[in-house]
Amino acid sequence: MSNRGSGGRDALVALGLLAVGSFVWASVIERNAFTLRRVTAPVLEPGSAPLRILHISDLHLAPWQKEKQAWIRALADLQPDLVINTGDNLGHAKALDAVEYAFEPFLGIPGVFVNGSNDYFGPQFKNPFKYFAGPTSGEHPAARLDTARLQSLFIDGLGWANLNNAAATIMLGSTRLDFMGVDDPHRHFDSLASMTRALDDVRSGDFFELGLELGLEPTRGAKDPGAAVPSETAPAATIGVAHAPYQRILNAFVNNGADMIFAGHTHGGQVCLPGFGALVTNCDIPRSQVKGLSTWRNGRNTAMLNVSAGVGTSIYAPVRFACAPEVSLVTLTARVS
Repeated sequence: MSNRGSGGRDALVALGLLAVGSFVWASVIERNAFTLRRVTAPVLEPGSAPLRILHISDLHLAPWQKEKQAWIRALADLQPDLVINTGDNLGHAKALDAVEYAFEPFLGIPGVFVNGSNDYFGPQFKNPFKYFAGPTSGEHPAARLDTARLQSLFIDGLGWANLNNAAATIMLGSTRLDFMGVDDPHRHFDSLASMTRALDDVRSGDFFELGLELGLEPTRGAKDPGAAVPSETAPAATIGVAHAPYQRILNAFVNNGADMIFAGHTHGGQVCLPGFGALVTNCDIPRSQVKGLSTWRNGRNTAMLNVSAGVGTSIYAPVRFACAPEVSLVTLTARVS
């Protein structure tokens, strides 16, 4: 046998071992290497005290994922001032009990949430190569999930504000935050017109009279969930919240005065190449902003943008490579005057 033939065979064996090792790393090790990412965003009005926000996204939780549930529960020990949940909590039709268990320790911590498509529809197998052709869509009918129970868990169980095409004000001590949010843009469930009307009502002081008519949540504070917000209290920041960071949504947020934006959906690319980054984003956001903290600009308007790489994956694509699962602890600080 020639050295040339032997060398070619050795190269193929080495390539095969590398492929197997990479798959084991991506599917067994990195997929479960849950990470807390800490960042600071100077977006509050000068003189404001810092606020710690826990940004949780894309759990895609399945009933058997006990380690993931335990890790989420332990995050409550951080005692954040606020939780922002940007959707895709459900990863299985029977995951609601698991989601309830995972978030149980957060009772008493203020929060807001929006839905992702996987809070409405069960997971489906998708050809991974189709992601390179652009954002995916629901090509086949998917099982409808119990979205009403999920929302009740957050609203009634935890006291969090529903920001799906809505707005809300939260008082954290003496600090006021105004929020605007949209339902899942990936499925085109967003209504920017409804969100803008709700935000106008919040800013005009008519929020409490119009809140029930618009289906908004009442103002919730850390100690008194029903406390009214004095109309003369100016917000320390305005925050936009969405599941999928499509450009039309981000532009609408900054045009409506957002200082900070939170989103998820991208999984940070989920499979990345070291030195190159994400191969796909599953929306129209630039690859350079597929995860982490950055600045979003539209004309003269700007806002800080935090896109979470998320905690989970679809049960049909249980891999992560060079893109660890994460939750963000974002400390909002005062801008330099």
